[in-house]
Order: sequence, then C-alpha cells, then structure tokens
Amino acid sequence: MFVGGDLCRIFLLALAVLLLSFPACAESCPKEKELVILDTDMVELYDDGIAMLMLTASPEIELLGVTVVAGNTWVEEGAAYALRQLEGAGHAASVPVAMGKNAPLREGRLGNMKKERELFGFGRDDWQGAGGYARPESWRAVYRGTYKAEPKFAPIEQHAVDFIIEQVKKYPGKVTVAAIGPCGNIAEAVRRAPEIIPLIKRIVYMGGAFFQEGNVTPAAEFNCWFDPEAAKIAFRSPFREQIIVPLDVCEKVKLSAKRYAETEKNIKNPIFSEMLRRNFRHEKFKADPDYVTYIWDTIVSAIIIDPTIITEETSLPVDVNDSYSLSYGQTLAFKGGAPKGAQTARIVLSVDEEKLWKMIFETCRKL
Repeated sequence: MFVGGDLCRIFLLALAVLLLSFPACAESCPKEKELVILDTDMVELYDDGIAMLMLTASPEIELLGVTVVAGNTWVEEGAAYALRQLEGAGHAASVPVAMGKNAPLREGRLGNMKKERELFGFGRDDWQGAGGYARPESWRAVYRGTYKAEPKFAPIEQHAVDFIIEQVKKYPGKVTVAAIGPCGNIAEAVRRAPEIIPLIKRIVYMGGAFFQEGNVTPAAEFNCWFDPEAAKIAFRSPFREQIIVPLDVCEKVKLSAKRYAETEKNIKNPIFSEMLRRNFRHEKFKADPDYVTYIWDTIVSAIIIDPTIITEETSLPVDVNDSYSLSYGQTLAFKGGAPKGAQTARIVLSVDEEKLWKMIFETCRKL
C-alpha cells in the first residue's frame, strides 16, 4: 500500500523520466517530410529542371510526382525533359511523371498569339513558348531526338489533373503544390474536383508581375499571359495559403556568366553537363560576358525547402485580368478595395540570394 509521500515521489520520478525523454525524441524521431507535387512546363536545368532537382535532392521533401503542362514547352517535350533529368539524378523509378493540359483554356489561343502581341504590345522578352512552334509528334520522339537514346522510363498513363486530385485526396492537408508553369492543370483540377481546394496545404506559384511591368507584354508575365483564364481560376480559389513568386523578386536574382560557370563547375554528372553545353545560354555567355538572365522557378523550390529564404513580402488580395484587351494576363494586387472573389496571397518581394545560390550549387554537386 502506497502512502501519500510515496505516490508523490513516484509521480515526480515518472515526470522527470518523461521530460528527459523529450530531447532524445526530438533528435532521434524523424521529421515528417513535406509532400510536394511539382506542376511544370519543364525545360532542361535552368530553370524548371533545377527546381525539380532541388526538390528531389532535399532530405526534407518527398516529391510525389511531376505534372506537366504546356507553356515554355509542349507537354511532350516537358515529359521527355523531366524523365531524362530524373533518370540522370536516379529518381525516375520513384517520381512519376504525368502529362497534362496542352493548350490554354481560351479556344484557339495558341494560333493567335503572334497576332495578339501585335495588337496588345510586345514586352522585352520575345518568347512565346509552345505558342511559337509546332507541337512534337510524341514524347518518345522528343526523347530520342534530343538524347539519341531510348528512354528507360515512361510517363504514367494517368492524366496530370487526375494525379493531382488523387494525391491531394490521399494526403489531405499535407500536399504543397509547386506551380511553376501556367495554371492549366491546377485550374482543371479545381473545376473538376472543387472539394480538393480546402485539402491542399498550400500552393506556391511562379507567376505574375505586381509592382513592375511584365516581360512578354508590357502588362503580363509569361506564365499568367500564356493562360490568363486558368491563372484567374487558380488565384481566386480559396486555398489555405497561396504564395506567389512574381517577376518583382525573380528579376532581382540574376544568372550571370560567373554564376553559370559556377554551375558548370559544380555539376560532375555527364548527363547534366551535356544539357548545360546544349543550353542556349551557354553560347550567349560566351559571346557576351555581361549577358544576364534569371532563374525564376528555382526560387519556388527554395522557398518550399527553406521558407526563411524570404526576406521581404507583402500580403494582399490578388487577381488576374482575363479580359481580351491590352492588359490581358496582367496580375493585380489590391491595396484598396479588392473585387469580390479575390483571395489574399503572400507576394514575395526579396529573398536571401546567397542562401539561394548555396542551395542551388549543393543540388548541382549531388547530381
């Protein structure tokens, strides 16, 4: 039989053991990984490719899959590029690639892009992406033609939109979507299955230009200009959290000849070294050492891996102009009264560049 003093001592001893076990558990218990879907208009290495490889290389991230959308490239190209890079990094067997929407929501848009820009104005970037050249025969044809080899893996049969819906429902409240291309897949997913909206942990976009001019037109940034209707659907969906990485921050982080040379120095994998040599920037840096470009999408992955990389941001209601007019595709942030339906998003304005480049070069070395 225990008396009051004995019970008190036993309780205190048990409490001490419990408290002492907490630090050990904090050190030994594995941290739950961030679950991520990368939705992308994939290119080789800078910038979508590096963004993907940063996620696969991070021990804090589990990349559930790569969903490909048209934008910088056709879906067939994006799938081939994603597969080759995942193969090179040793992740093709564990990271599925799903092919998605291959055209903007506006009917006939791709065929009218050149004329449209004549009417609405040219920005400093003359890039039209998939709207500027013919669609490839197939992803296999792209792979064989680009890499002079047979692919070891293939995209899954499931459509990218269905993959997004499935994974979000499988892991409710846990999936971060890295949306680094036009929003066609995202818009179709929420239109088809609106019940996933509150189930997505957050969406981190690369897109838009809020407090500066656009790049492909005076008003619009490429991703939002390529499919304004889809961007509007995505931005207006009441997700738990939306973070936007616009040109406002992207054009502060410059890819110079020096940074490109550092990238080459850190990459030892011959598959990726070949990609760097084939990249159009390679010759541009050779011809003009003062040439600079940007690393847009890599910032999204860096933020997901380490949110402390953000050094300046603002939170405002946002929207996209989908009126077929001079400002088609323009993104807007409202400091005053916002239109009904506009959702508040975190707009990133500055990042820690040294920390960012360190993350990028660490990824390159791991390849």
